[in-house]
Amino acid sequence: MEQLIGGLPVITGPQWPGVQYFCTTRAGGVGVAPHDTLNLGLRADDVPETVRENRRRVRAAVPADPLWLRQVHGAEVVDADRVGSLSAGAQDGLPVEPAVDASVTAMRSRVLAIMVADCLPVIMTDLDGTVVGAAHAGWRGLAGGVLENTLQQLRAKAPAARGWRAWIGPGIGPDHFEVGEDVLAAFAADGPAALACFTPRPQHSGKWLADLPALALLRLRRAGVEDAHACGLCTVSDPARFFSYRRDGTTGRMALLAWRD
Repeated sequence: MEQLIGGLPVITGPQWPGVQYFCTTRAGGVGVAPHDTLNLGLRADDVPETVRENRRRVRAAVPADPLWLRQVHGAEVVDADRVGSLSAGAQDGLPVEPAVDASVTAMRSRVLAIMVADCLPVIMTDLDGTVVGAAHAGWRGLAGGVLENTLQQLRAKAPAARGWRAWIGPGIGPDHFEVGEDVLAAFAADGPAALACFTPRPQHSGKWLADLPALALLRLRRAGVEDAHACGLCTVSDPARFFSYRRDGTTGRMALLAWRD
């Protein structure tokens, strides 16, 4: 559902004990086209000062500085509780951002951040909200095991957890994610249930429509996440609310913010 948090229009999911999270939309910032308005990506060909102002607005809506990542479409996970000062070691005027695609924390008010513009933002937590993980899941990271790796690190932090839950935020929907044989082959080892997430395009040889949220739910549930849900919102088909790289090319980035309260 959509609501206002800190004056920003955001998308939220189920309320869970001990955890807070939301996804930003493209509204509420200071950017101009094609990054209008709340672009949070410093590497999206936007004016850096504009992005920093947008990040300042997001920072005002959360309890601490977010841990921004330099996402590389991989499957590595960083333990946010072991990352040093966010203001130390700046390069080229930019804050240090670990080159990974997921992060985990057991600390209260340690804010995790994942940027997206079609790829899936995924939050994971245990039933009691003692640990939180956030992952950037495009098809490469998803096939490479980014969700399983995130859950593995969460389990290491909370070995006595009673169970797990996950929520998938806005991303490219099954009617718009046209893929080739390389993507189909990347999920073939997941068996018939995964292949059922691909719909052939009869008029386009070697092309399929892939249901990325369904593939993510399949992997989450197989990994042991009993309570997993997708929000069902498509970034490509909703230009008023969401940035979409597939739709627009040069565009901004939204963010999933998550933390223990």
